[in-house]
Amino acid sequence: MSPYTVPVFGPLAWIDVVLLGWFALTAVSVAYIAWDVFTKAPENAVIKWAWVLTALYMGPVAAALYVLADKEPRPGEHERFIAPMWKQALGSTLHCVTGDATGVIIAATVTGLLGLPMWFDMTAEYVLGFGFGFFVFQALFMKDMFGGSYLTALRRSFLPEWLSMNTMMAGMFPTMVFFMMGRDMRAMDPRELLYWGVMSLAISVGFFTAYPTNWWLVSKNLKHGLMTVRGDGPHHVEGGHDEHRGVISPAHHSESLPAPVATAHARHTA
Repeated sequence: MSPYTVPVFGPLAWIDVVLLGWFALTAVSVAYIAWDVFTKAPENAVIKWAWVLTALYMGPVAAALYVLADKEPRPGEHERFIAPMWKQALGSTLHCVTGDATGVIIAATVTGLLGLPMWFDMTAEYVLGFGFGFFVFQALFMKDMFGGSYLTALRRSFLPEWLSMNTMMAGMFPTMVFFMMGRDMRAMDPRELLYWGVMSLAISVGFFTAYPTNWWLVSKNLKHGLMTVRGDGPHHVEGGHDEHRGVISPAHHSESLPAPVATAHARHTA
């Protein structure tokens, strides 16, 4: 045990002290990304919220990824900056993990507070994680990319979301089991700092195990990556997609966009 005590948590183990430092950095990361992405970044609104939530889950790791992949270096350079494939794949992973991890955290916290067995906990996490990621973050929030049809979005999003979710869980579940079923059983209690530290670590591991799959999905036009959205009137963006009320640029030409986006581009330019 450390010599430190916090009124809410009582005497702290050294791992708790480390985690308090991590959570402080996480708070700074969330504040920085929220400020920058909502005041400066010409990014899609769903991706903006995905960055904020990912910062909440992954702390400084998310902040570093944001600066490297999506933060506009200078005005007017966002389209070119996000064009590399590794950044597009990262944006796809970001969108997947944010939705899935939110469902997983809700399920894990509820089952943990109720003291339910680990097998039930894992099952609930998988079902709610996939359900929240698929029905809400993928299909509902991105249905405009599928012509505004929620049913079409569900049909087109199912396989990519399922593949991405499984590879995320391939990294997340073993990490959770290893630490939560280890020597310190506080890792299973949502009222403990260690629980939230393990969740942060597991989500981070899941992010990177899901990344190769999302690279493949983006390369096959089964998922989208990062985008540029500008609201200052119609523009032509090289490799992008123009709209009357702004510019939406997934950093690919229309022939490499998902079918609904490519169709919309063709109608607009006809």
